[in-house]
Amino acid sequence: MKKSLLATLIASTFVLGACGDNTSSQQAAAPAVAEQSQTGKAELGSFGVDLSARNESVKPGDDFFMYASGTWYDNYVMPADKTRYGAFTALADKSEEQVKAIIDELATAGNLTGEKKLIADFYRAYMDTDSINAKGINPIQPMLADIAAIDSVSALTQAFGNAWLTGTNTPIYAGLWYNRLDPDKYEVSVGVGGLGLPDRDYYLEDSQRFADIRKAYQAHMAEMLAFAKVDDAENKAAQILALETRIAEVQWPREKRRDRDLTLNQVERAALSDLYPNFDWSAYFTPSGLQVPNLNISHPEPVKAVIGIINDTPLQVWKDYLTYHAISGNAGYLAEEIYQANFNFYGKTLSGQQEPRPRWKRAVDEMSDIESLGFAIGKVYVDKYFPESSKQQMSELVKNLRTALGERIKNLDWMGEETKVNALAKLEAFRPKIGYPDQWQSFEGLSISQDDLLGNVHNLRKFFNAQDIERELKPTDRERWGMPPQQVNAYYNSSFNEIVFPAAILQAPFFDPNADPAVNYGAIGAVIGHEMGHGFDDQGSKSDAHGVQTNWWTDADRTAFEQKADMLAAQYSAYEPIEGNFVNGRNSLGENIGDVGGLSMAYHAYKLSLNGKEAPVIDGLTGDQRFFLAWAQVWKEKRTEQSMLNQLRAGTHAPGRYRALAPRNHDAWYKAFNVQPGDALYLAPEERVRIW
Repeated sequence: MKKSLLATLIASTFVLGACGDNTSSQQAAAPAVAEQSQTGKAELGSFGVDLSARNESVKPGDDFFMYASGTWYDNYVMPADKTRYGAFTALADKSEEQVKAIIDELATAGNLTGEKKLIADFYRAYMDTDSINAKGINPIQPMLADIAAIDSVSALTQAFGNAWLTGTNTPIYAGLWYNRLDPDKYEVSVGVGGLGLPDRDYYLEDSQRFADIRKAYQAHMAEMLAFAKVDDAENKAAQILALETRIAEVQWPREKRRDRDLTLNQVERAALSDLYPNFDWSAYFTPSGLQVPNLNISHPEPVKAVIGIINDTPLQVWKDYLTYHAISGNAGYLAEEIYQANFNFYGKTLSGQQEPRPRWKRAVDEMSDIESLGFAIGKVYVDKYFPESSKQQMSELVKNLRTALGERIKNLDWMGEETKVNALAKLEAFRPKIGYPDQWQSFEGLSISQDDLLGNVHNLRKFFNAQDIERELKPTDRERWGMPPQQVNAYYNSSFNEIVFPAAILQAPFFDPNADPAVNYGAIGAVIGHEMGHGFDDQGSKSDAHGVQTNWWTDADRTAFEQKADMLAAQYSAYEPIEGNFVNGRNSLGENIGDVGGLSMAYHAYKLSLNGKEAPVIDGLTGDQRFFLAWAQVWKEKRTEQSMLNQLRAGTHAPGRYRALAPRNHDAWYKAFNVQPGDALYLAPEERVRIW
């Protein structure tokens, strides 16, 4: 489903990050241990870690990922409908099954009203394949007719502005977001998009791998155009590829697009046409109805360049471009043969997925979006599957991590007192959200039919766009969540200085009330630290305690921080998952700071929780060993090579097997597993990155 920019950014920009180092924990009074009922057996193994997953023939210091999960990795067979599988995927599958049980119960019930009826009717419409197949491409014929009728650049511009409703790609995107200089207000963020491949690299790199992908993409576009009976589809597909290549050429690289200094370029709406001329901004904004007087042009030079491309590209090429993206972007709501053709490229060729996911899983995924029925389902999910005790225990863990980070900031040897005061103020202002919203999304006024899938999708898009219009001139809503409770993830929102943990992640292997404390600190504790650390990573650290983007650092402290960050970027850039394709340590820097720092905070909090006592040895493993094993098994995963390539070129996170190696920056890991010089992962003490 096409989401608004606000929904997209909340849900994806801040997902799972942190920062750290490990020092002695004998400081101040120990925080209270998060109470663990331990009334039953741990869900994994005897204490919360699956020891059978280990490959003990691998030295921890040579490959900690394979030591922790190598037996599982060598024996696990990837299901045909997946491109990656790991701890996150397993828990997401569990959540998906739980949501399906909720929907199945509702779908078979009678006399439903309100939100429960919306859920049941949308699911019935999605699962009615006979009706959907009988309609073929007809549901989007009005959309295709509108594209065919475009007769001017102004009409084209209005079609771009209507992409939020039609689900098409657009070279210039805009949507409601928070004002980075005044987070109590909204603004419209404008940037450059428009590509059908995952990233600009896929268009611009001349290796055989990427040349083959482009060839397959062109053939795929021709196939999709044929569903609309477009003449000369092969030639038109070639022209679309050439057009998207031009757009890719003027886009910033990903590492530049994440630089908040470069992407903060506020303008008054009245001055927009003077600063960015030759584009009918009024026509562009008319379909959405957004009236916010302040805008931020996140990619100024690319926006100007794309305006030039819009004006000097023949109108027919743009119409073919929109036609293809209308079919592809809505393929999931059309006949199975259209969906299958779209899947054959995006799923099989581009990602290595051999089979589509079962239709019910696609329905659950569609319905769980924050701009679908995600929160209506989430309300039932929380009642059915989320114990209030988990929220209380999680709150205690967050409190402990906050204490640990506060102590760490006070004892930093590279940061001066003036900056420490500001850092501690930001930490104090952190607001955690745990489990579910205090105020639930209202669906009053939404209409859903049980026999019109695309109509339902459009109704949802109109419903949430209308809510954006209603709120755009009001103060920002700080109670709003960017993920529904049933989503297995977490995020940090810099504008509100908040960390958010949906209910579904508060399960094993991340959190288990019956697991050993070392495991919970090494798993969910490090995830908490990761999200807190996003407020202090290379970009999150550019916002203050109130979420305002401003410099609260002294020049000397900022320089010291960036020197450490550069070391970490270089460390991760040396990882080569696919020959000739490395982790982008600069693009993934925020997440890597999050992992390294979050692990430090969690280790510190764990040690404080022991009150100076030694942790017991369980199954021959010390507390420190259990802590680091828990971390590594959180990041166990297996990927198709295509999925790995997509992650390297278009993702902001390092692949899981390299996230599992974050402990090599922590002194305690070396001691726990007797890692010595000569081991592959060994870093000399001066090469270990210690930031927070």
